[in-house]
Amino acid sequence: MTKPISFVALLLLSAMPVAAEEAPADRQHGEQDPEIIVTAPYARDRKLVATAISVLSGEDLQRQTRSTIGETLARQPGVTSSFFGPNASRPILRGLDNERVRVLTDGIGSFDVSNTSVDHAVAANPLLADRVEIVRGPAALLYGSGAIGGVVNMRDLRIPRELPDGTVHVDAVAGLASAAEERNVAASLNASLGGGFVAHVDASIFGSGDYRTGGFIFGRELRKEAAEEGGEVAEEAQARGRVDNTSARTWDVGGGIAWIGEGGASFGLAVSHLANRYGIPNTLEIEHHDDHAGHDDDHDEHAHEDITLDMRQTRVDVRASLPLGGPFKQLNVRGGWADYQHDEIEDNGEIGTSFFNKSWEGRIELVQEARGGWQGASGVQYFSRNFRAVGEEAYIPANETRQIGLFTLQELDLGQVRLEGGARYERANVKSAIVGRERRFDSFSLSAGGSVDLGGGFRLAASLARTERAPSAEELFANGAHAATRAFEIGNLNFRTERQLGAEAVLRGRGSGWRIELSAFLNRFDNYIFLSPTGAEEDELPVFQYAQADARFYGFEIEGAVKLAQLGQTRIDLTGMLDYTRADILRGGGAVPRIPPLRMIGGVEASGGDIGGRLELEHVTRQDRIAGFETESPAFTLVNASLSWKPFGPDSATSVIVQANNIFDVEARRHSSFLKDVAPLFGRDFRLSIRTAF
Repeated sequence: MTKPISFVALLLLSAMPVAAEEAPADRQHGEQDPEIIVTAPYARDRKLVATAISVLSGEDLQRQTRSTIGETLARQPGVTSSFFGPNASRPILRGLDNERVRVLTDGIGSFDVSNTSVDHAVAANPLLADRVEIVRGPAALLYGSGAIGGVVNMRDLRIPRELPDGTVHVDAVAGLASAAEERNVAASLNASLGGGFVAHVDASIFGSGDYRTGGFIFGRELRKEAAEEGGEVAEEAQARGRVDNTSARTWDVGGGIAWIGEGGASFGLAVSHLANRYGIPNTLEIEHHDDHAGHDDDHDEHAHEDITLDMRQTRVDVRASLPLGGPFKQLNVRGGWADYQHDEIEDNGEIGTSFFNKSWEGRIELVQEARGGWQGASGVQYFSRNFRAVGEEAYIPANETRQIGLFTLQELDLGQVRLEGGARYERANVKSAIVGRERRFDSFSLSAGGSVDLGGGFRLAASLARTERAPSAEELFANGAHAATRAFEIGNLNFRTERQLGAEAVLRGRGSGWRIELSAFLNRFDNYIFLSPTGAEEDELPVFQYAQADARFYGFEIEGAVKLAQLGQTRIDLTGMLDYTRADILRGGGAVPRIPPLRMIGGVEASGGDIGGRLELEHVTRQDRIAGFETESPAFTLVNASLSWKPFGPDSATSVIVQANNIFDVEARRHSSFLKDVAPLFGRDFRLSIRTAF
């Protein structure tokens, strides 16, 4: 990997103990300090947690919000996304995705089928997010064995947590973007009804056209194959500009009511409906190709077809807190239920396949009163899922999953030293009447860590975790052609529990005008589950069999800022971020597929005053460590800029942000995407967003 010396110097400088002061609180909801973590039964101080945690809120969230939760978080340390075009994208944490990362809405699952296929969107609306947290370590054990890689919790305001300052409180956001001709608007209203009751309503609308990319639409290997074939396909492979069939129309509406009592007592209920109709990018039909690029197989029945997914979800959420006495502070109850369906519509208007999913999840948490520096919470969680698919691509048979888990999180503050630990036992039952098999799994997970004050503004944290995950229904029962991955996938009914032994160290430093955070991790897996090519072919598609083997993931993240100048209320910072993950199947298995390469982001940012802005470089290195049926991903460098304005003063809740992303219209491909060779990232994109609260 060759990089210009000046660029490397800039990024190394920007990752030094640099100068940012304390991050300001979210001025729209002043009680939410970005240093306080809410993804736990009780608020926790981010600086004291033993693992790396990221929080996106306020103006930073406004700047990063996209139509999917994956793209909204894709620039956070250690995070990338699956990017199956602009409308379906799950977050990937340190190379782990799908069944190893739980995506939550206010502490409860998203109740969708995004884990079954990369073309299935997550049923979570970032436009309505109040804040998003990425949590690993002991706290993640509270949310299920599917959080073996971490938790992404998108917190919304559908069930009010507090009485509005006045009779009515309104939050609103609207935006425009050029690359996909995007337009969106979202608003929520909380109204005091008296007697401690608060009513809530919200709605959002999102629309976009086919998005425009920089450079060629199709990757170099595809263009080479097309040139060898010649004719019309060779000409088509040279296409630039907009990616066909990537438009989207989404609307979301919800309402709720809550009672807020004294001493922390509360009860709330919310009902919402989400409708999302979106296209997935087309492939390029090539009759003769290199087997190494097999993921662009010419026999893919979707080649040159406009496939549209029409998704609907209705869900009900409840939340309650009851203050207690004696050794326990409060009892928290959280539950949710959802009825989900999506149809995959062919270009002739007929429905090819329909997916149905009914899920509910409930959790009860008993929070201990903090005494003698000891604080904690324990609880029970139950999850139920009924899944079925009907149609020509129903490669996963109807199945049921039931999980019940017992968990605890404990913390002990000894002054300069702080200790924490978590434990979880989970019983999972996965069965399919069609297959005629039922599997039961018992998993035990433990995590322990601590942090110590080193003085001089530095704190060192370390943690160890032994976690287990039961195989999912998809990994056990899959048997059929999967168009999204261009493969014939076969599950394994005899899988054992997947086990991970992980270690992480985090060094945090903060002082007058500077902050830095460095984290390093090592995860060793036994019985790691992955798709492995068999070399066979079925239905004119390459056959991939789910397999188990030992695997190793390791890497690091560095993030920091240093203040360059103070001009009145405006602070000028130099900021930087660098992250890297490497993952291998051990004993000669080679690289784990779709692992992101080294990435560096460096920028200069002005904040704190009426006018702010940011100018940055993002460089992603070449990824040449590839698995079978992958192609290499070339390096790319993006230049982005933004300008923010608070027209009513720096402490107001109204802000306007204008952005220019990928200013030089660079061709960029995300290696973690199945579609990277037919769906690059956005080209030059001008964005305008306005957010207000009153």
